[in-house]
Amino acid sequence: MNIILLGPPGSGKGTMAALIEKKFSIPQISTGDMLRSNIREGTELGKKAKAFVNAGELVPDEVIIEAVKERISKPDCESGYILDGFPRTIAQAEALDKVAKIETVIDLILDDEKSIVRISGRRVCPNCSATYHVSIIGDEKLCSNCGAELIIRKDDEVSTICNRLKIYHEMTTPLEEYYRKKGLLISIDVDGSIEDNFAKIISALGVNA
Repeated sequence: MNIILLGPPGSGKGTMAALIEKKFSIPQISTGDMLRSNIREGTELGKKAKAFVNAGELVPDEVIIEAVKERISKPDCESGYILDGFPRTIAQAEALDKVAKIETVIDLILDDEKSIVRISGRRVCPNCSATYHVSIIGDEKLCSNCGAELIIRKDDEVSTICNRLKIYHEMTTPLEEYYRKKGLLISIDVDGSIEDNFAKIISALGVNA
């Protein structure tokens, strides 16, 4: 089961991918996490990607495509995988078609205002990577796991979010039509709870919850 998750920033792609991963025992492949890990480790890929990620811009195709190809060739992807954050452009989708057979594309629908509220309220622990939201933790400043001071990632700042949304609409939205023409697209409204949103996805996939 090879799945792509589409959706604007804040639509919950990472959360839904993790739940799908658990249910079907297939790996979640997040290009965002891959890039951030490489940036932290100072790899050659990380050095190339850092400026683009911090500005909320798309990493150039030549930087990310090879990394994705390498990842999906690993043994844990033999039974399938969930691509979270890739492809983001038609060019990337066409490149992916040459190396993978995608079975389903799940498009998570969320309007821009709600995307901004969700992302700008996110707080991250720089030590253990735990993630929180101000709607839950209020004014709490410390990580409940390790006690480190929580931070706002550069790409979670409002100005960066707006830029990310602009890029998404300009470059990624055309993927909806690309995959619709292939008969692979499933659109899911994710303006509900995590549980409700996941139930919609499982129902759309035609399997039992």
